[in-house]
Amino acid sequence: MSFLALAIKPLVYISVPVILLRTVASASSVGRYYAQLTIYLGTLAVVSTWGVFVAIGMTLIGRRHDVNYVVARSFYAIASRVLDIRVEVEGEEYLQTRPMVMVGNHQSVLDILFLARMFPMKASIMAKKELQWSPLGPWMYMSGAVFVDRGNSTKAHESLTAAGEEMKSKGISLMMYPEGTRNCQEVPSLLPFKKGAFHLAVQAGIPIIPVVCENYWRIYHKGVFGTGTIKVRVLPPIPTSGLSTSDVAELTTRVRDQMLVTLREISVKVASEDAMSAADQPETKTDLPSVEESEPTTTTPVEVTSEEVPDSPSESSSEAPSADVSGTQSRQEGSFSEYGETDDEGMVVVGRQH
Repeated sequence: MSFLALAIKPLVYISVPVILLRTVASASSVGRYYAQLTIYLGTLAVVSTWGVFVAIGMTLIGRRHDVNYVVARSFYAIASRVLDIRVEVEGEEYLQTRPMVMVGNHQSVLDILFLARMFPMKASIMAKKELQWSPLGPWMYMSGAVFVDRGNSTKAHESLTAAGEEMKSKGISLMMYPEGTRNCQEVPSLLPFKKGAFHLAVQAGIPIIPVVCENYWRIYHKGVFGTGTIKVRVLPPIPTSGLSTSDVAELTTRVRDQMLVTLREISVKVASEDAMSAADQPETKTDLPSVEESEPTTTTPVEVTSEEVPDSPSESSSEAPSADVSGTQSRQEGSFSEYGETDDEGMVVVGRQH
């Protein structure tokens, strides 16, 4: 009997605040927003704390690099149910390609949910230094995360250069946000891409895999936190063998165009989309080659100039929850370099080869 009590009590303690928050959520749209946000961040904090103990245990049995996979899938299993948000992934088989550079569009803190759904095994994380003090911090530290000091251009560049070397020597996969910041708008769009991820892929001679998450404005933006299904499409590998540094600009544009087309295909249409400006249209229509069509040749190492690593990157602005709903929510913080993708809760995912 005492054993049952010990097992049931934690569930009761957890369920009571959830029930109370659900009650608040049903009162108004504003109440729902804050209730859902509290549930989401609370779940994130609880799972990341639990992840510390998982990291200790799995390290002892020699499976340290599976920690992120276990914790991420656990977070998705819980959060998707309490929030009533599901993530459907199309093309997940392409994530078995290793090594690879994955590039994705970054909308908001809710991106962590879709990352948790598709997080690969044998993975660790690279993230901005500030995340050490977030609810995710303890778990990230214990699971071997690499933290980048975006306020120090030299250290940030060194960390990312080291990541590139590890990709080549150990078959590491890397996920980056080439937009460099969050971009959440009613009409599906992408900010201009930074070239860091593409330089790394070309220099290492490994394929790029675009990961496109649909525009979920209808589910989440400031003042709104609803329920529903979020679609994610993983595109086929784009080879970089045979490309050189001079091809990076064109490669960046072509990948962005492909991702933009996909983003609009999988996103729910909105009335204001007809008024989209010409500047948001894809810049090229060039088809990208498949991995099988590529012929490997020697690539030219990237020489990083001082222009690629600003001395004084701009600081990220804070985003306090607000009940005001605007037509556009787009944040554009500074980036510490072409190699560093700066955002407020974005992460760079590093997957180790089996």
